Amino acid sequence: MLCVIDMQERLVPAMQAPARTLRNTQTLVKIATEIGVPILLTERYSKGLGATVQEIRKATTVPALEKMHFSCMEDDGFAKAFRVLDRPQAILTGMEAHICVMQTAASLMEEGKDVFVVSDATASRTLESERACLERLGACGAGIVTTEMVVFEWLGRAGTQEFEQALQLIK
Repeated sequence: MLCVIDMQERLVPAMQAPARTLRNTQTLVKIATEIGVPILLTERYSKGLGATVQEIRKATTVPALEKMHFSCMEDDGFAKAFRVLDRPQAILTGMEAHICVMQTAASLMEEGKDVFVVSDATASRTLESERACLERLGACGAGIVTTEMVVFEWLGRAGTQEFEQALQLIK
């Protein structure tokens, strides 16, 4: 499953490489939708941080789950939605890497899930925080992957309509 964490109107502009993070997350959401990979979106304190950015909202009809905890798994709504999906793997994107993505990944690993953090679709306000998050999660057993790694692992082969559509989004 794909989890898009807190890609909100007031957070995105404050991050390192916001355009890259947004573009790659949008690509993952579009392809996940096309091939049937379940998606969960979260918003932390939307009253203050705004709604999920339009680029992501336009790519899916999945409603955002409101949360207040940094770890998505600490909020009942998200935890229930995640458990209903009953997936062994979680692919995480979003903001901020060293806070909400980090704590969500740790919670999911504690539950025995295989966690993959998409490094080019995850961001923090500082590059130092972003790097520390990825290094720590990698050392704890999370897979640190890129958008293209995820896409081509999802697809598994070339020569399909989904492959051709993915190429258009990646190029």
